[in-house]
Amino acid sequence: MGLKSFFGILCARVVSQQNRWWIKNPIKSQERVFGSLISQASETAFGKEHDFKHIRSYEDFKSRVPIREYEDLKTYVESALKGEENVLWPGRPLYFCKTSGTTSGTKYIPISKESMPYHLKGAKDAILSYIKETGNAQFLNGKNIFIQGSPELDFSKNSPIGRLSGIVAHHIPWYLQRDNKPSFDTNCIEDWETKIETIIDETLSENMTLISGIPPWVQMYLERLAKRTDKKIKDVFPNYSLFVYGGVNFEPYKNRFLELVGKDVPSVETYPASEGFIAYQDKQKTEGLLLCVNHGIFYEFVESSQFFEENPKRITLADVKVDKDYVLILNTNAGLWGYNIGDTVRFVSTSPYRLVVSGRIKHFTSAFGEHVIGKEVEEAMRQVLKKQSAIVTEFHVAPEVNPKTGLPYHEWYVEFKEPPTNEAVFAENLDVAVQKQNSYYKDLVEGKVLKPLIITKVREGGFRQYMKSEGKLGGQNKPPRLSNNRKLANSLTPFLDDRQ
Repeated sequence: MGLKSFFGILCARVVSQQNRWWIKNPIKSQERVFGSLISQASETAFGKEHDFKHIRSYEDFKSRVPIREYEDLKTYVESALKGEENVLWPGRPLYFCKTSGTTSGTKYIPISKESMPYHLKGAKDAILSYIKETGNAQFLNGKNIFIQGSPELDFSKNSPIGRLSGIVAHHIPWYLQRDNKPSFDTNCIEDWETKIETIIDETLSENMTLISGIPPWVQMYLERLAKRTDKKIKDVFPNYSLFVYGGVNFEPYKNRFLELVGKDVPSVETYPASEGFIAYQDKQKTEGLLLCVNHGIFYEFVESSQFFEENPKRITLADVKVDKDYVLILNTNAGLWGYNIGDTVRFVSTSPYRLVVSGRIKHFTSAFGEHVIGKEVEEAMRQVLKKQSAIVTEFHVAPEVNPKTGLPYHEWYVEFKEPPTNEAVFAENLDVAVQKQNSYYKDLVEGKVLKPLIITKVREGGFRQYMKSEGKLGGQNKPPRLSNNRKLANSLTPFLDDRQ
């Protein structure tokens, strides 16, 4: 056993013991977080405008603080960007995290000196939980890589501005930096394809044991690596033994990863966001991610089916039920209040609280009232791929409301690495799988309101070419699984497979 793996096992035991209280007492933890947030922010501009000093309960809070989108907080954020103090949170933000909004353009999410440590703690605890459960810490003795955005910061404002992964890169402990790849200079390369090739140059001869990042961009790294060496990844990196990921569901990419790597590698899923670190996988064989209830975030939830009502019911963690989709609302120790992060989650356990990300509240297809969400299309695809021999690189679902002939339908834009032998049967099975996931969709198909889905093939590499054309190749960017219009679908037209 190497020295790092020895200390990793000891640290995992200590942290597991430290985390035991909040895992076993989630509601008390949330009550404490709530009280602390209100108390600390009471003298801020936002706190004064919303009378935080007289908030004594969650009901008081709801009556004063409405649910907000980024646009609703933008004036506060802009004041903080100009250097004003005590706007949303005491003092000035430590950083602003720059993200691409689907409706708001560029967003600047504040990160405070109080919230920054939790971005690191969540990732660290995810890995330590894996070590504690499995006893496997050998991967700590090798090199690790995080496929991430540029760590370069913009200092033109009073607080530095950067991408989340780039900001986090500045806080990697010194004792891990020596074994962390790629180098700072390589991470700063803006052109994503050039960056991937340079990362391969730096890692090809190393003992890589841990690889992490968003699945589609890690997949790009693995594909380029396999192409350059003409080998399976297990033969390039014999000691590769852990994959840590977040940002998107891994299941649609899993078969391709297995083909590239040549062996099944254990994985740990995380749920990081610019707004805070929300959850992580703490058990290998248990569904769902452990909700971080003691990490500076007070959570609220609104049932997805009620969210667009005039006054949707807001509840706390104590009142959530399993197998219901909720819009996730955050209140954070960086100064976000009643903030709709845009994600929908579904609890699979309440003892402890474990959830899965079921989609995006703005990413759905419901042109006919069916409200098909991300988790449903991903699960349908997963089930079909288990039964039929095919490898899917990426896909997107959009409604076709006004076809030239016949009934409307859902159009699936699918990029195959290996197409099915019988594409018609594949499409038929996929439609049946979606019907099993969504009873409203089933009723519409059976009632002849919709015809079964149609697959339109995107040429190999087409989704990446589309993302590059939009200036969104790499980093935390990923195409949405579905939408309620044809904006993205129409943008994919230049990248379709000419052979269909």
